[in-house]
Amino acid sequence: MTRIGHEGGDVSEVEAVLLAVPGGAVADALEGLEGIEGKTVIDATNRVGVEPPTGFASNAEYVKSKTNGPTAKSFNINFAVLYEQIAREKSRPGNLFVADDEARETTEQLIRDAGYDPVYGGNLENAAALEAFIRPIFARAQEGRFFYRFQPPEGA
Repeated sequence: MTRIGHEGGDVSEVEAVLLAVPGGAVADALEGLEGIEGKTVIDATNRVGVEPPTGFASNAEYVKSKTNGPTAKSFNINFAVLYEQIAREKSRPGNLFVADDEARETTEQLIRDAGYDPVYGGNLENAAALEAFIRPIFARAQEGRFFYRFQPPEGA
């Protein structure tokens, strides 16, 4: 794992990039990265109080336009402050994500490595809906932070 801060850096040797910056800082963050062209990028940004870049329905679609690589949207509706508590859960919490077909396997693996169950929400065209889903998540969080799970009915 290579960790790069706000000053940017070279990602040419990594398989995938997790973009976790404030929603309004996506353009600056991508500009500070070398070797990003064609990489799988998982966009974990939120657009709380921020509109997507002009001409794009979502931050994830903007990211794809700049990297020309497989792109996914994930981790944006999970509370990072709870990450250390995942291992104590009786069952894995869910992590809803959307992804290009080429980014799906890598994204699912990263989600599992983080301790979540991947919950596929369709292709990248659904990224705007996933970004907007933060509103009901934050509304529910007024009662306290939480994990979520998607579970099939028993016997299904």
